[in-house]
Amino acid sequence: MARIVCVHGIAQQVKGAHTLLADWYPALADGAALAEVEIDRDDVAMAFYGDLFRPKGHRMIGLPEYDSSDVAEGLEQDLLRALWEEAARSEPAVPGPNDPVRFGAPTWVQRALRSLSQHPYMAGVADRVMVADLKQVRAYLTEPEVRETARGRVQELVGPDTRLVVAHSLGSVVAYEALCARFGDFQVDLLTLGSPLGISGLIFDRLVPAPEQGQGVRPAAVREWTNVADRRDVVALVKELEPLFGRVRDRPVHNGAKAHDASPYLTSIEAGEAVRAALSG
Repeated sequence: MARIVCVHGIAQQVKGAHTLLADWYPALADGAALAEVEIDRDDVAMAFYGDLFRPKGHRMIGLPEYDSSDVAEGLEQDLLRALWEEAARSEPAVPGPNDPVRFGAPTWVQRALRSLSQHPYMAGVADRVMVADLKQVRAYLTEPEVRETARGRVQELVGPDTRLVVAHSLGSVVAYEALCARFGDFQVDLLTLGSPLGISGLIFDRLVPAPEQGQGVRPAAVREWTNVADRRDVVALVKELEPLFGRVRDRPVHNGAKAHDASPYLTSIEAGEAVRAALSG
């Protein structure tokens, strides 16, 4: 069993564990080096679940040509609005829902996608990519087979030798739920990066196990939990998880223009210190 198990986020459906780890390991090692600790490539494994969102037998190259009309009512639209509001709050250049409309009479979904594309993190991201990401989140939260299989991929790699689980974006939800399900008497540290776990009504209230009286269940398998969030990361809408789960060490970080990308999170000394603490026992 690897000492460090990584769990990726959304939009990785055409990659694989080895491909992702080729990017994640050097970045994680750089963050660890800032904290004066060395990790070997053999110390790290990737729990891959992106293939669960890859259409089977699909003859089209790339993503389907999604547009605003493909954002389904309910969870997908609600999540889009929450991200839009957070993007406008954190980045003055992004028009918000209450800003005047300059041209035409677009639907609010069209306005949301157009506005999000003006956020530095979303710059150059096509509508079809944003819509596909929304659909992956919805699929994980509403399709039991996808949810159970993704969590199982994490549980397969976490064992008595594991010291730390590092989870980014939607992967933090997958890792959290996997660690909530008791599958051994051992404990691990948890490092969440750019996590959407705290988004009320959309993510937090749909967790398994369900929160009780506004308080999330703390995984019994987790010894120490560090949560790292950039203030401009629209996916990590709730930056501090300690009030929701208890005994979480929330660490702010500055990732530059790509606030939500995994790499700048992994290279941070904040992540490195979590690695050092976990490996030192």
